[in-house]
Amino acid sequence: ETSSDAVVALSRLSRLRRELRPLNASEKIISATLNPEVTRLSNKVQKEHSEQRENEGIDFPDHFSLESVKKRLDEYDVSNIPDKQALADIMIMLCIHPAEIKNLRISNGAVTGYAKNRGQQDISRVFRSLEKNREWAKQLLTWIQDNICFGQLKDPGKLESTYLSTFLKKDEFIPESGEPLLPSSLCKLGAVFASVAHRPKNASKASTYASEALRHSPDNHTSPSKRYTIVNMWKRGEPYNQARPFYKQNAKVYSVLSKEIKALDKKLDDYHSEETVVNCIKSFSASTILRLGVDDIDYVKAK
Repeated sequence: ETSSDAVVALSRLSRLRRELRPLNASEKIISATLNPEVTRLSNKVQKEHSEQRENEGIDFPDHFSLESVKKRLDEYDVSNIPDKQALADIMIMLCIHPAEIKNLRISNGAVTGYAKNRGQQDISRVFRSLEKNREWAKQLLTWIQDNICFGQLKDPGKLESTYLSTFLKKDEFIPESGEPLLPSSLCKLGAVFASVAHRPKNASKASTYASEALRHSPDNHTSPSKRYTIVNMWKRGEPYNQARPFYKQNAKVYSVLSKEIKALDKKLDDYHSEETVVNCIKSFSASTILRLGVDDIDYVKAK
């Protein structure tokens, strides 16, 4: 048995438990599907994979940049039959795991039916998405779900489905790093894009927005950065070598801004004339931009 076999085995056992519960199987039968050794091996392998992905980061081509995805979302016509591209874009829009594509729901400004909530009380989560218009996001989600039900689109959440992964491996979608996006990468892109779209004021807020987009429990105070915001962020049309890990990029920006703001506050305590205060603020902005570097100038200007 290889290490990857353990991951597959654990996934299948978990799926079996989910399918047994609606059949009113006894807890004794359900408990028999728990295999501590398989769980241990699977967790070990997944931890190693997570650490590797964290070190390498997730790359994406211009075609799947925030700007490109948002443009397509704005232009979709829900009276037409959606294609694989629409499926991928809407999975990014709502940070959808393949397994939850058919059950996710948006209502009353909240989201239910997400994968991590299966078999438990359906606790609603905050709606947070790169698409800020909830009604349009709901229409797009329903559009995809209806067409999966009608057989116009294949369900990417089916066991061993290669429907979406094959699409993402098309030559024009391969990033310069040579590593294609995986279906599981789409929700990570969505988390970062949602955070950026809502213009967080600090690193903590950026992390909160990403957690909300991923529908993490608000009681879970672990930062999602290491596992879910390992996207090498860049703007459409920029040179690939400008890409940097999103959470590290934010840490740099917010750290410098925080120090400069504290320095500004101290200076303002010593000055009283309006003209001096204005000059102080101008000096702060220039020095901040110089220290941040070219990549971050647009971000600072936006602030």
